[in-house]
Amino acid sequence: MNQRSFLSAVLACHVVLGGGIMAFAAEPNPSQTDGPSIVFLVSKDPSNYKAHETIPVFAEMLRNRYGCSCTVIRGEGEPSAFRFPGLKAIRNADLLVVFFRRRAPSNEQMGMIREYLAAGKPLVGIRTANHAFAVKGTIAKGHGKWDTFCSEVLGCGNHGYGPGELGADVRVAAGVADNPILANVKPTWWHSGGSLYLVKPIDKTATVLLTGSVGDKSEPVAWTRMYRKSRVFYTSLGYPDDFQLPQFTNLLVNGLFWAMDRPTPTEAASAGVRLELN
Repeated sequence: MNQRSFLSAVLACHVVLGGGIMAFAAEPNPSQTDGPSIVFLVSKDPSNYKAHETIPVFAEMLRNRYGCSCTVIRGEGEPSAFRFPGLKAIRNADLLVVFFRRRAPSNEQMGMIREYLAAGKPLVGIRTANHAFAVKGTIAKGHGKWDTFCSEVLGCGNHGYGPGELGADVRVAAGVADNPILANVKPTWWHSGGSLYLVKPIDKTATVLLTGSVGDKSEPVAWTRMYRKSRVFYTSLGYPDDFQLPQFTNLLVNGLFWAMDRPTPTEAASAGVRLELN
């Protein structure tokens, strides 16, 4: 996708970038008024798997296919003193999606995220969300970290990675083929170029949907659970090339709708989703 095509792809969703809000106008989707409101939090970081590129394109697909109202907020600042411009949008959101790593928001913004979850609202985490607030080093005054977000909210550990050059073989877990999040996730076995996250042990009440393996090591790579009254879907997939795989984008769409306690899209609506990236 060239630069012009990429910019066209984000015109129909709100993209909030570091330094201010950039609001793009677009032709309205007839079903958008009835669709859910989703806020994505991302960061531009060489170690964050191009989330600032993949997520705006994915959000635009959600708008076009499913009538979702999407706001993509790209944070700004140093990791130890980070902020998400326009974060107040989560107060009226139906879903919060986290895809950033090792950032310390202000105490006020961290409080907003905690309040969102305390209200029993759903959350989806993608890949680096399992160390979203685990900041290393000294944190700036007025900012804070949440080291237990991974275990407390996502229900897993964060113990490093498998060999990056090998990627991971992904499979549907045993006994869950009929789970609605796996609807239209085909093939049921594929190879991801992203390294395997070491997350075990995970919450015993979680429902594991996908596993990943490299060599003799196997780990859960997608699951659902409850955090208090909040529905949570997490996947450690999300490598840039994963977004080019229809089975991954279908998984992610279904996971978002499950988290919002909405019916997952029908096969006819979600078949053949494919995102082309640089």
